Amino acid sequence: MRRFPKIKAMRAYVVSGGGRGADYHDQDSGHWIIDSKFATPMSTYKDYRGSRTEWGINVLGGIVVEIEAADGTVGVSAGFGGPPACFLIEKHFSRFVIGSDPAEINRMWDQMYRSSLYYGRKGLPVAAISAVDLALWDLLGKLRSEPVYQMIGGKVRDEIECYQTGARPDIGKELGFIGGKVPLPYGPAEGSEGMRQNIAFLSRWRDAVGPDFPLMADCWMALTPRYAIDLAWATRDLNINWYEEALSPDDIDGYRELRQACPWQKWTTGEHEYTRYGFRELLETRSIDIIQPDVMWCGGLTELLRISAISASYDIPVVPHGSGAYSYHFVITQPHIPFCEYLNPSPQCDRIQPVFGSLFKDEPLPQRGRVRLPDLPGWGMELDLAAISADAAITKAG
Repeated sequence: MRRFPKIKAMRAYVVSGGGRGADYHDQDSGHWIIDSKFATPMSTYKDYRGSRTEWGINVLGGIVVEIEAADGTVGVSAGFGGPPACFLIEKHFSRFVIGSDPAEINRMWDQMYRSSLYYGRKGLPVAAISAVDLALWDLLGKLRSEPVYQMIGGKVRDEIECYQTGARPDIGKELGFIGGKVPLPYGPAEGSEGMRQNIAFLSRWRDAVGPDFPLMADCWMALTPRYAIDLAWATRDLNINWYEEALSPDDIDGYRELRQACPWQKWTTGEHEYTRYGFRELLETRSIDIIQPDVMWCGGLTELLRISAISASYDIPVVPHGSGAYSYHFVITQPHIPFCEYLNPSPQCDRIQPVFGSLFKDEPLPQRGRVRLPDLPGWGMELDLAAISADAAITKAG
């Protein structure tokens, strides 16, 4: 049996500065993610209906995790959770990683998860586990001289088709993406006028992209079942491909209500769900047409593979939320995944930019709406130390 050099160190760093790292919302002013009108769970409160930074969506920020083997090989990942995640990684989870064989990923994951059940299960602790897990896969790939996609079963296709999430689906269409997803501007607390504005907003984009280009709406947990049903009926003629995350991720019965009231409409969710247990509940009702776990939040690649296996048994596709190369390596190995998301990080959503900003060298990017992965070990991305040093983007935490 092949033995690998044991892990000797694990380090976590906070990423600072708009547009870097894995926190999609940590952007500078003038960026569509920050300055566009979005419906959110906080739209209930009039004071927080403007920029999402007003209520602190970007308060945690991104992180970088490094896991070093005894021979000096270093696995790297981007993650989410800021200083609290770094604390958990270095002060708690490190005891299950340091001294381990890098191939023992399942055991390390299970120990991190079980040891944090009393304060975790979902949210920030699982996001921290995800960052460690992604760095472990990068380390193992480098030690084996294999890309991650090869270690988890190999490609089932040569390239991945992508849809674009952003403020300009018309430009996304010109760039070659197979569909466009826009953020829904208004929520139930903004009343009938907000509903009219939502319908007008979606009508304008349908006119802009034409009748056959898939157009989706991201509701970001802002709606109620009644509001979502009314919106779906009001926009039925617009052929909205799907409404995403219309309800709280915990409202399983609410999603069943949406399916019963609007069986012709596709409903998707999962971006803010965690681990196979949460997704099992979503899948059992067969109320969801596509599940959308984020590999940087849901438990990492190790848990995403389990989620995908459960989903495949229901013949329900998995289309991961964002996450760039981490999602691409997964998607390209899964027969039941039809396409992937590219969350456009450019300020005006008018050009292709790296999902993680200046953090990595050679981050794979869509070309004409399609991604091909290089035959490089691990995730195939290297920290761009020159750019990081020049911008003072990473600071030690823990």
